[in-house]
Amino acid sequence: MSQNLIDMNLTAENLSAIDTAFTQLETQLTGLLALTPAKRRELSKMGDKSEAFCRQAVNILSENPGILPRDFDLEGLQRDLATLDALRPRMIRFTKLYKRMQDTDMALGSDLMTGSLEGYAFLKVAGKGKGLDELKKMLAARFSRRSPAAPPEDPAASQ
Repeated sequence: MSQNLIDMNLTAENLSAIDTAFTQLETQLTGLLALTPAKRRELSKMGDKSEAFCRQAVNILSENPGILPRDFDLEGLQRDLATLDALRPRMIRFTKLYKRMQDTDMALGSDLMTGSLEGYAFLKVAGKGKGLDELKKMLAARFSRRSPAAPPEDPAASQ
């Protein structure tokens, strides 16, 4: 095989440990939301500049709670900021891991595709007269321009 970007083996023990870790993450992060696209569009967004404003506002409000109405949830606002600060570094770690998983998935797929195409080329040349014609036809279907799923037209139906 001319390309081997990655040579990785996930054992049953590895997969079990990974699944256990995911279960622990899901258990510890039960409060996470799953917003609909419509809800995402309607929410106020906090960008970098807005974040500085929000942090300053929370600090000022925390130092001057007497100016707020009694039903203003200052503790909730403070919790939101603290939770954001706690979640962000973990989200960054998870995002980096996710991107590495995506790159690994792409590399594995590329290795598989490259190796399979090379093997198919060898099969076409070296497999002649070895009883492999049906297997070669099965593999050749990948390169067929006709869609095998399209049903033939019934001439009686178009009348």
